[in-house]
Amino acid sequence: MKKTIVFILFLLSFTGHSQSKGMFSKDPIINLENFQKQRLYFGYYLGFNSFDFKIDYKTVGPDIQVKKTTGFNVGVVADLKLHEHINLRFEPGLYYTKRTLNYPNFSREIDALRDVNSTYINFPLLLKFSSVRTGNIRPYLVGGLSTTLNLSSNSKSIDDNVQQKFRVKSWTSNYELGFGIDFFSEYFIFSPSIRGSFGLKDELIRDNDPNSPWTSNIESLKSRAILINLTFH
Repeated sequence: MKKTIVFILFLLSFTGHSQSKGMFSKDPIINLENFQKQRLYFGYYLGFNSFDFKIDYKTVGPDIQVKKTTGFNVGVVADLKLHEHINLRFEPGLYYTKRTLNYPNFSREIDALRDVNSTYINFPLLLKFSSVRTGNIRPYLVGGLSTTLNLSSNSKSIDDNVQQKFRVKSWTSNYELGFGIDFFSEYFIFSPSIRGSFGLKDELIRDNDPNSPWTSNIESLKSRAILINLTFH
């Protein structure tokens, strides 16, 4: 994720340098002046993610450790103008990520480690609150709700952790909050953003054994994530 942030900063620096005459000069050339006056417009995004689990327990004991990796996002954007500074956005996308759970109570690695590979189709409906445009820059806040389908949930499997099969529910819901900046270039709008996604409901499917050492002490298990998207309109 550190490498990802450095990459984003590099892109911002490069964009700012290449558009310095049009964005930051005393009398900037206003690019795409009428673009966001459109009622409806579209775009696409590419990005990165880092997913985690928030785990609540029934009784106090050793915490399950979650190892995160950097995944990727890709999707499309439909933006509907509601007001001069408020837009309704639909951003369906495909997210791939991987987490590894480490149970400290087990001595054998085959029992202690559970890989959770997730392929999400995310359906976020968001409100975008934009500031007044300054030259060719317009910061914004974004927030809303999303519904997510996990194609790798193992929810229909009759096997459980006894057979090394960690199961979660197929559908989950989340709330999302973040911020970004619209950079208006001569031909398109480049919009990097960072967002947090927080699960609202318990995702865990318990093992068949009610006393399972893997799931019996978990009160709730919810996904949370940092999402970095590079959007182009």
